[in-house]
Amino acid sequence: MIETKTYLGGKYDVVVIGAGHAGVEAALASSRMGLQTLILTISLDGIVALSCNPNIGGTGKGHLVREIDALGGEMALNIDKSFIQSRMLNLSKGPAVHSLRVQADKKMYHMEMKKILEDEPNLTLRQGEAIDIVVEDDTVKGVVTRNGAIFETAAVVIATGTYLGGRVYIGEVNYQSGPDGMFPSLLLSDSLKEKGFNLRRMKTGTPARVHKDSIDYSVMEIQPGDEEVIPFSFLNMDKSFDFEQVPCYLTYTTEGTHDIIRQNLDRSPMFSGYIEGVGPRYCPSIEDKVVRFGDRDKHQVFIEPEGLSTKEMYVQGVSSSLPEEVQIDMYKKIKGLENVQFMRTAYAIEYDSINPTMLKLSLEHKEINNLFFAGQINGSSGYEEAAAQGLIAGINASQNIKGKDPFIVDRSEAYIGVLIDDLVTKGTDEPYRMMTSRAEYRLTLRQDNADLRLTKMGYELGLVTEERYRKTIEKEELIQGELERLQKIVINPTQKNNEILEKLGSTEIRNSTTLYDLIKRPEISYESTAVFDPKRDILLKEIRLQVETQIKYEGYIKKQMQQIEQFKKLENKKLDVEFDYSKVRGLSTEATQKLSAIKPDSVGQASRISGVTPADINVLLIHLEQRRRSGEKNDR
Repeated sequence: MIETKTYLGGKYDVVVIGAGHAGVEAALASSRMGLQTLILTISLDGIVALSCNPNIGGTGKGHLVREIDALGGEMALNIDKSFIQSRMLNLSKGPAVHSLRVQADKKMYHMEMKKILEDEPNLTLRQGEAIDIVVEDDTVKGVVTRNGAIFETAAVVIATGTYLGGRVYIGEVNYQSGPDGMFPSLLLSDSLKEKGFNLRRMKTGTPARVHKDSIDYSVMEIQPGDEEVIPFSFLNMDKSFDFEQVPCYLTYTTEGTHDIIRQNLDRSPMFSGYIEGVGPRYCPSIEDKVVRFGDRDKHQVFIEPEGLSTKEMYVQGVSSSLPEEVQIDMYKKIKGLENVQFMRTAYAIEYDSINPTMLKLSLEHKEINNLFFAGQINGSSGYEEAAAQGLIAGINASQNIKGKDPFIVDRSEAYIGVLIDDLVTKGTDEPYRMMTSRAEYRLTLRQDNADLRLTKMGYELGLVTEERYRKTIEKEELIQGELERLQKIVINPTQKNNEILEKLGSTEIRNSTTLYDLIKRPEISYESTAVFDPKRDILLKEIRLQVETQIKYEGYIKKQMQQIEQFKKLENKKLDVEFDYSKVRGLSTEATQKLSAIKPDSVGQASRISGVTPADINVLLIHLEQRRRSGEKNDR
């Protein structure tokens, strides 16, 4: 570390390093839980910067945003203030994979969140670069900034995003930088290494931004927003969003694009070996796509606006680290971009991250008390994944200081639980992206019921208001009441009723049935049965959706709840952090090593560690049962 003359900058309960999507959720959580919180950021202009894609949500990610909202976080509320287009994805599929995705006005999103931070009573917002974490007796004591301030604190959340050790690559050109031309955080990496952290390099990238007026939209497919806007925040479900949405456009790369890329692969730092870090599998650069999918003659390219007050357009699907002049040539071979004018060049960025298996499920470090990590430093990708981790880290920093148990949501309760469990249990060698396929219980973890699953938890933590909690309870009661009411309405097999069913595209009934059972038919919707039920109350759409989903998927949901019950049994078999696995006879050598390194909280978590087999888990369960019986004998 460099020697810096220091002074006491202040005392705080929690210091959060970084004001990206993870940092702001962490800081807002701890401050709203009554703790004096400081958030340090290299630039106040970089608060929740949408440095890559100008959108929030998407498949799997939209679930995370809804869960953050249900727990009392800010992301959903902020994007509801600043979106310019809204689309619900996967509507042709089942409700488990429906995901909201919206285009953001980047500047507005930043400004609205900055206002929230500035107005939060227990929160201090400060521009400054953290260069060292003060640790004494394996416990966090403070943070040192480059300007020489020492901020004493009881807990630290590190949420540095892609700034930590950031280096930008554009062809043969590379230089130290954070995203979007911001300053990188360089000295903090040295501090972490001195404390024994083995930092790893990861990589992500972004496409060029081009001038709106240089695009030929006439040869592209327009992508309008939904006619009916569904907000992200449950608090806004009864609000109307009546404004003209901004369209996006779909075009494609061409063989000409691919030829230029192939001719210049040796100039791409990804393929020339300059970049050490591993890039995101599910968001590859255009060079990577051309190499991996050589049989394809075109790839999708979406043209997306960056905001209402700018003519910058985001070219989704063409992120690149090729030299600037090569980028310009290949972009001009994309249909509709023949006369394109660059405003910002595409680049790859490499940054430092930790191995997340060194963290507890609370996101606290296993060896250093009250040191938490959240976001891309944990090996994840995406704004939504970062915000979810930030919220949990901020909550648990507060829980620690208050002497309360950590707040853990498991895989059966939330996508947030899946995300964190995957990171700290399995680790990741590439930027981790949330997808619906990662959740075993996705039928019960839908985006539409996140409030019913999590709002009570947020209320108990002090992040959800009494009014909001009561509204959620009222919603729950209305859903249950409507389900019970529909079970009592009997439809008789009269000629008139069967004629109605025929008009609805359904088959006749020969015996009396309930309206509840009628809705189970695939071709019958809750809305269409109003003809049999003229006196029904008009319920909010979100309640009607819950009623229909719970009826139509009743059998599947019951089966999944049984699976969750079995899952919980293993999760409830807790393991002591000091448990000595070397004394468990019959465990494989690999299992002993992995279990000793990860130190799982439960048998359930142990079963998900790579290299630990079902046979190892059976051996562990037998050992625990023998130890329990031995303990009972000793007690007698």
